[in-house]
Amino acid sequence: MTQSAGDQGTARQSAAGQSAADQGDAELREALRSCLAVDRFVEEVAAGAPFASNAELLARADAAASALSAAEVDAALAHHPRIGERATGEGRSQRFSRSEQSAAEASDESLADAIAEGNARYEERFDRVFLIRAAGRGRSEILAELNRRLELDDAAEAATVASELHDITLLRLASLYPAHPEGAA
Repeated sequence: MTQSAGDQGTARQSAAGQSAADQGDAELREALRSCLAVDRFVEEVAAGAPFASNAELLARADAAASALSAAEVDAALAHHPRIGERATGEGRSQRFSRSEQSAAEASDESLADAIAEGNARYEERFDRVFLIRAAGRGRSEILAELNRRLELDDAAEAATVASELHDITLLRLASLYPAHPEGAA
């Protein structure tokens, strides 16, 4: 039996934080991809639709984002700007990045220079963009974490990057589909 988009109740919401039951398959997949541009993640989460609640969607996304392969991490990193650099473009993913990287110390030139230098050292050391959950962190904290992570071995840093991607994904998805949407009991 074919279900309509309304019947599917797939977890898709606008930036205003609607219910998981309010959107169709295409909207859900677009929202998921804007949170983590990994095909397996999008397919695994979307396959669970319809979701009875946003919390159910978030739980499924949590599980799917917890098992990122090295290739998936690389694919996802291709969509993340360097810390301290403004994301270009007007898509939802770029808006997430701009919002996440806005910090009180963003205008501090010495911090910006130190982060840029750290980014260059990190990219030379690990051959990828430095990724950190920037939301809720100041530039000083980001710089300290960048310097700490430059001392990690390859395996520890790979695990850290996957964990950061997981956290970023869940924060982004929760902003679209709050576990307890406004107006819900």
